[in-house]
Amino acid sequence: MTDCPLAPGFTVSAAASPPGPLVLASPHSGRDYPAAFLAVTRLTLAQLRRAEDAFVDGLVAPAAVGHGVPLIAARWGRTWLDLNRDAAEIDPAMVVDAMPTDPAQASDRVAAGLGVIPRIAAYGLPIYPGRLRHAEIAARLADVHVPYHAAIADRLGAALQANGFAVLLDCHSMPSPAAVYGGAAQVVIGDRFGTSAAPALVAAVERHFGQAGFRVARNAPYAGGYTTAHHGRPAQGVHAVQIEIDRALYMDPSRLVRHAGFDRVTAAFAGLVATLPGLAARLDLAPPQPTSWAAE
Repeated sequence: MTDCPLAPGFTVSAAASPPGPLVLASPHSGRDYPAAFLAVTRLTLAQLRRAEDAFVDGLVAPAAVGHGVPLIAARWGRTWLDLNRDAAEIDPAMVVDAMPTDPAQASDRVAAGLGVIPRIAAYGLPIYPGRLRHAEIAARLADVHVPYHAAIADRLGAALQANGFAVLLDCHSMPSPAAVYGGAAQVVIGDRFGTSAAPALVAAVERHFGQAGFRVARNAPYAGGYTTAHHGRPAQGVHAVQIEIDRALYMDPSRLVRHAGFDRVTAAFAGLVATLPGLAARLDLAPPQPTSWAAE
């Protein structure tokens, strides 16, 4: 089904030398789709794009470039490959031929049609008219998913070596939550319920967005996905925090068009990237003993 090279499947902005402690990731902002995929899918490009965290890479790129922080940003749309899923989260019912079994195939995300190769797009729309071959899925994973997470691990390793600790900010956008008394959260900070990052660091991120005028929640309804679970290892000095921004704050979700709020959210991210390294350096985020870090 592939009609063009899958690699590179993401972009990586340049880091300062020596690197600071921060690494940024945007796994769901990819907006490219192979032409052969578009020819096979049941859905239009507009329908596919509604699953994107549209423009999130653009929200954080100015801060990344301005402060020499590496930003790893997806190229391909998440309806083609979801980089915030375990590579084994594959729905066997989507595959026409034999494939290895794995416990991750029984995850709630796979059951919902939202595995590493999604079965459905926004509004529950089915993506494919038929089943896929395992070799095609394996190619997407080998060419894009594996290198993407290796790139994150590599930058985190360099940050850890240079600073004694490293912080990954995994950046996303979310649909506007349902209205609640006092106003729904506009920013949700996820730390896998305290397992992917030091509490003091998470509190600092929450405090930043609160002081910027946003309503902030932690771990509800988004506690962090595969990226934070896989890369966050606080005991080894590597901390991973997921940030979800209400996309209505910076764009019209129905038309996927930026609006005037874009600059406000961009400024909030810029302020976080500018101030968090200094704050983090005072939070004792390094492990008790020096640790080695191997890219996976």
